[in-house]
Amino acid sequence: MYADLAGFHYLKVFTGIVSVLNPLGAIPVFLGLTSTRSSAERTSIASVTALSATLILILAAVSGEAILDFFGISIASFRVGGGILILLMAISMLHAKTSHAKHSPDEAKEAEDMESVAVVPLAVPLLAGPGSISTVIVYSHEAKNLAELLALGMVIMFAGLIIWTVLRLAVPIGARLGTTGINIVGRLLGLILAAIAIEFMAAGLRVLFPALS
Repeated sequence: MYADLAGFHYLKVFTGIVSVLNPLGAIPVFLGLTSTRSSAERTSIASVTALSATLILILAAVSGEAILDFFGISIASFRVGGGILILLMAISMLHAKTSHAKHSPDEAKEAEDMESVAVVPLAVPLLAGPGSISTVIVYSHEAKNLAELLALGMVIMFAGLIIWTVLRLAVPIGARLGTTGINIVGRLLGLILAAIAIEFMAAGLRVLFPALS
């Protein structure tokens, strides 16, 4: 029974992380930034992007709470702030748009002139941006011991594998799904993300304002 509950919890964590990463939503940006690159270069960029995003999220899971303590920010306040950010991202996804918290028009224009786009802006902030980092920090706070923290790290690595797979197959996926198909999946993930954001905010508000409980 307890194993089932643990499995359900990490399935929930995995769904939350993948939803906020939204690798399918990164396909149009990835294809746009690599339109002049060869197939081998695209594969290399996909690998570096996935690895960079994974390492950044693992670093956030390990050190995020210590950073909050350094700035004197409570996890409850961070839940509310992160929840608001994630909710704004979810609303953008529901409208089939890329949130400016992930990738602004100015950043997109600047990226066109960059020789390497794997780390910036693809890994950061498009994938491992404020929303996904906030999500990972909140989930790492919920880890009760080292084993659960390691399990979270494995979830992040599996999400990184999905990023690599999606970007590696960006051309056929983009051709098969088209803009409409990608937007439909993005809207479904946006709905899940909105629910996660509300849950984050509700949990934080209950701690900040006990009378709400």
